[in-house]
Amino acid sequence: MTELIFLVEEGPDGGFVASAVGVGIYTQAETREELVGMVRDAVRCHYDGADDAPRLIRLHYVRDEVVAL
Repeated sequence: MTELIFLVEEGPDGGFVASAVGVGIYTQAETREELVGMVRDAVRCHYDGADDAPRLIRLHYVRDEVVAL
């Protein structure tokens, strides 16, 4: 695997929640800077030096907006 994509959303109580697409990796943090570190740590723990560990991690920020008519 060369790239791993995380979907990042605002948490219900503030901060951010991130989940990897197609892989059971989840993490959360209060700030974007903290989230980057938490995502890196979660990926390292999940793959633990395995040969199929991703070389790139992409954070895709998802934001839903509701517009009333």
